[in-house]
Order: sequence, then structure tokens, then C-alpha cells
Amino acid sequence: MHRVYNFAAGPATMPLPVLEKAASEFMSYGSTGMSVMEMSHRSKMYLEIYQQTECLVRKVMDIPDDYSVLFLPGGATMQFAAIPMNLLSEDQCADYIDSGNFAHNALEEAKKYGRVQVIASSRDDQYTYIPEVKPSMIDPDASYVHITTNNTIFGTRFTELPDTGSVPLVADASSNILSEPYDIRKFGVVYAGAQKNIGPAGMAIVIVRKDLLGRAQPCTPKILNWAKQTDADSMVNTPPTYTIYLAGLCMQWLLDQGGIEAIEKVNIEKANMLYDVIDNSKLYHGTAQREYRSRMNVTFVTSDPEMDAVFVKEAASNGLVNLKGHRLVGGIRASIYNAMPVDGVKKLVDFMKEFEAKHV
Repeated sequence: MHRVYNFAAGPATMPLPVLEKAASEFMSYGSTGMSVMEMSHRSKMYLEIYQQTECLVRKVMDIPDDYSVLFLPGGATMQFAAIPMNLLSEDQCADYIDSGNFAHNALEEAKKYGRVQVIASSRDDQYTYIPEVKPSMIDPDASYVHITTNNTIFGTRFTELPDTGSVPLVADASSNILSEPYDIRKFGVVYAGAQKNIGPAGMAIVIVRKDLLGRAQPCTPKILNWAKQTDADSMVNTPPTYTIYLAGLCMQWLLDQGGIEAIEKVNIEKANMLYDVIDNSKLYHGTAQREYRSRMNVTFVTSDPEMDAVFVKEAASNGLVNLKGHRLVGGIRASIYNAMPVDGVKKLVDFMKEFEAKHV
């Protein structure tokens, strides 16, 4: 079997043991005689899978009982609308930090459902850093404060969470969830698309403090109403059953690695390997300011877009694929989520050094 090292930003590489386990159970899960794909979401056999996945998510992230854990269709982008629909009241505003493309998309979507204030932004500087957020900048009467913890396209991350006081902190953690420890109790809501560190695309995990439920605007569709989804165990309609099953396998894999604290050490090691090459190079230049660099999405360029394209092409011929930067910014991007093995990063580092030696 030939497998490449896949540095895609998402859908992203998944743990090989998870793929092997899923393959072995694809035709028949246990003694059921059917694939998980074929199971009724209301059946006893599937409900056991669902409940096990929720338990694993709670264990991995240390989620207390006063938070709901929802597995919802549509990915994080659907939650851009669900958040204001569920939380933004008519007589309040929502505070947003504009730190990247998806953070900007989230606030633009929220404007359709209520009043939004952008309290800090790095948009004018091409999102090369995370803007400072002081407590004095936050409206104490705001319905919530929204951040994007890691910016996939621009390669930046919040190194510290903002202090929002009594205002609920809502975080899109799509591209760094499960990669470093977060105290869930500091958030009102954490949500994340699955396709980076959780499992395959097509689903979002939404973790919401239960006292925030029941505030939905009258226009909120039933499928986006967190209170109704909590009451229905994420089954207002047929949920993404197979994605939930695979998410459970990924959670078990993460526990087998030692959990989030252990995988964080590996993630730091991988990121440092790449940044060390970039920082000591005459060819490569990082695009994010150093103090805000992402551990998940390492973005860099050469001095020439044509050279960037040659790099991406030659890397692919060496089994290092999907290194082209996002279409908005170009350049090169190596996404090194939890499932990317250290050996994959080592091979990329060796290639970078060889490529520089040929072209400098």
C-alpha cells in the first residue's frame, strides 16, 4: 500500500489506525451483519455508537455535565448563522474579533440576524497577527464575544484567550480543536468543523453551556436550534451517522496517544521543526508574525510565486502533497494536524533543505 503525506488544510489526513479499523468494520460492524452506514440512527446498535462517541468526546476534552455536546450537519460554516440565531437578542450586540477569513465570514453572517461590533481586527494587515483584545474593549452587555482560535489560511493562533468577564466567549476552534488543552469552562460555546482533527467532513461538533440554551430567535430553523437538538440528542433529523462513528474512532486513537496533553507535545515538536527551517533559511519566509504562529497551519513563501509553484510540484512528486497555499494568499502551507506523523514533517523538512540547496 502506497500512502503519501497529505498536508491538506481540510479535509485532512486521518490517523492510519482509524482508517484501518473503519475498513475492517466497513461491511459488517461487529456481529450486526451491516455497515454503520446502513444503520438506522434510531436503532439500538447505532445509539450505542452515538453514546460511546459522546462519552469519548467528553472524556478527551474534560467536558462537564452542564454542557451539551452536539453532532450537527453542515460544518462550522452553518454555525456562523446558528450562533446569532441562538444567542443574539434584539436589544443586544455581539462582539467579534476579525482575525482571519473565517472569522470575517462569521461576523458577516451574524450581521444578518442582529447588531454586530468588530472590536478588534488585523484585516488591514493581511491577518498576519492576532489583534489585542483588552477587557475594556468588550461591551459588558453584549450577548457574546466571538473568536476564531486558529486561522487556517493565514497561519495564526490565539496564544491566550481574551478575558471576556461575564460575557460568554464563543469560539470557532475548527483548525486546532483537540491539538492543545482548553478549559471548556472558560467558554460559553465551542464549535468546530470535523474535517481537520475530529474526522471526515460534513459535521460540526458544538459544545454549548446549557444555561445558554432556550434563547433562540423566532426565525431559527429547528435544525439550527441548539435547545431542540439537545432535547433530541442531535437527532432533529438524521444526523451524519458515519462521520459520528469515525469521530469516535479518532477520539479513541487520541486517547491511545496519551490524550490532548501528549499530542500537544508532538504538535509543538512538529511545528518547531518547520519553523526552524524557515527561520534559518535564505529562501523561505514565514507569513505570520512569530508570536502568533499557528502550530497547525505553517504558512510560508519563497521570494517568487513561480518558485512557490515549483516547490509545490516537486514536493508532490516526492510524496508530499497538498502544500499549495490557499487561493486567497498563495504561497505554501503545511497543515500538520494531530494525525500528521512526525516522520511526515521530517520528510518535508529534508525536502525543503534539498530544494533550497538547489535554488539558492
